[in-house]
Amino acid sequence: MPEIHPTAIVDPAAQLADDVRIGPYCIIDGDVEMGAGSVVESHAVVTGRTSMGPGCHVFPFASIGHRPQDLKYAGEPSRLEIGAKNVIREHVTMNPGTKGGGMLTKVGDGCLFMVGAHVAHDCQLGNSVIMANNATLAGHVAIEDFAILGGLTAIHQFVRIGAHAIVGGMSGVENDVIPYGSVMGDRARLVGLNLVGLRRRGFSREMIHVLRSAYRMLFAPEGTMAERLEDVDEMFQDNEAVRDIIRFIKTDSSRAICQPKEESGS
Repeated sequence: MPEIHPTAIVDPAAQLADDVRIGPYCIIDGDVEMGAGSVVESHAVVTGRTSMGPGCHVFPFASIGHRPQDLKYAGEPSRLEIGAKNVIREHVTMNPGTKGGGMLTKVGDGCLFMVGAHVAHDCQLGNSVIMANNATLAGHVAIEDFAILGGLTAIHQFVRIGAHAIVGGMSGVENDVIPYGSVMGDRARLVGLNLVGLRRRGFSREMIHVLRSAYRMLFAPEGTMAERLEDVDEMFQDNEAVRDIIRFIKTDSSRAICQPKEESGS
C-alpha cells in the first residue's frame, strides 16, 4: 500500500501506485494518478484530473492541477499530464489545459522545475527541460527537449522555445527562440548559440562548427530571411541539427522569430 502520513488527506478516487509516499499535511484530491516511486513532500497539493508518471518528486507547498488562471475557463474537464522522473520544487504551480487550447497541459520526462516556477494552461513541454527559480510560462507555450530557462524569465503566450536553447535570467521572451539558440535581455534578443550547453551534451566540435556556420548565414545582414533560409536549406541538407532549425523557422507560428539585436550606426 502507499505510505500516507496520518495528517495527509487523500481522495479515495485517487489512484496511487503501491510504493508512492505522501508526506504530512498534503492534499491529494480528485482524479489524480501517481506512478510508482513518486514522492510528495509535506504541505503540497495535487488535484484535478492530474496524472504523474513514475519517479516524480514533489516538494513542499507545490500546487499541482488547480484550475487555470484563465478567465475563459468554464470548468471543462481538462487535464494535466506529467511524465516520469520530474523534480518539482517548492511553490511550483502547474495548471491543466482549457477548451481553447486542446484541453491538455503536458510535461515530458526528466524535467527540473526550481522554486516558484509556473507552467500555465495548455503548455506543452518536452523532456529534460529546466526551469530555474521563478521562471514563468504564459498559456499555450511550447518548449522542446533540453531547453533551459534562467531564473525570473517570463515567456509570452504562444511562444515556442526550441530544443537545446537557453534563455538568460530575467529575460522577457516575446518571440520564438530557435533550437540551439541563446537569448537574453529585458525584451530578449538572440545573442548566438547555446555553446556551453551543446558542449555539455556531447556535441562534437565539428557539429558545433557547422551550427555556427549555419547560424551566421541565417542571421547575416544581407538579404531577406526567406532568401537566407533557402540558402541554408540547400547547403546543409544532410545535417540533422541544422535541419531542426530550418523546420522550426518554417513551422507556422503566431509569434515571430527572435532576432539578434541590430547594431547601431556609428
